[in-house]
Amino acid sequence: MAQEYSYDYFNVTFPQEYVAQVEINRPEKLNAFIEVMWLNISQIFQCLSHDPNVRAIVLTSAGDRAFTAGLDIKAASSGGLIGRTDADPARTANALRRHILEFQACINAVEACEKPVIAVLHGIAYGLALDLSLACDIRVAAASTSFSVKEVDIGLAADIGTLSRLPRAVGSASWAKDVCLSARVFGAEEALRVGLVSAVYANKGETLAAGTKLAGLIASKSPVATMGTKEILNYSRDRPVEDGLRYTAVWNAAMVQTKDVKDAMLSGLQKRKLTFEKL
Repeated sequence: MAQEYSYDYFNVTFPQEYVAQVEINRPEKLNAFIEVMWLNISQIFQCLSHDPNVRAIVLTSAGDRAFTAGLDIKAASSGGLIGRTDADPARTANALRRHILEFQACINAVEACEKPVIAVLHGIAYGLALDLSLACDIRVAAASTSFSVKEVDIGLAADIGTLSRLPRAVGSASWAKDVCLSARVFGAEEALRVGLVSAVYANKGETLAAGTKLAGLIASKSPVATMGTKEILNYSRDRPVEDGLRYTAVWNAAMVQTKDVKDAMLSGLQKRKLTFEKL
């Protein structure tokens, strides 16, 4: 199965049944992203989303120094991120708009993945690290993790997802504006206090072990149930309660017909271990 996932700068492995681990692999550059990497991560998560052998995903990074230092600014600048200064402004703006939307779509692929995704954070987690981890469903961090919404320090408003997702993830507009406007570095304990991460562990190894264990627990559930739960939570997040309830009713009108419901109920009565068919 691993041979099906051969992508530059990423290692895709399967540490447990129904669990995939996606490792960002550019440690010599602090796992900073160049264009091929964000194109590849999109393809990886689109494939994992439909892979019947995968029910939960762990996203981590190689090396001890950084989850990712963000976008490789030198490579991005030479690749045309700033735009041509001699071109018509409207045409330059349109080309940049297309480029930004493409980048956003690649990170959105993580959130759109049908399978729950757990981000395992450690070391430097700047800029794109926030964009990427906020597109995940669950975030856990090593105690040494340092975070920063770094974009204002390079003259930009963050444009790949953080400004839209962070306030919803932490529930405090004041705190979100604090870190986004100042670009100040904050640690794992502060991230835990505001709800950016759900747990903090002593080091990278313990964090990865905990994230993988949680992924294994999720993967033991009905894939119909976990897919539906993620879909409804994400749909309801940005809408009124009534809209979420109506969507849930329509979704479950179809999905509750799965045999997984009957199997789960009977297993409790019969005290037997559950197994579910692949999705």
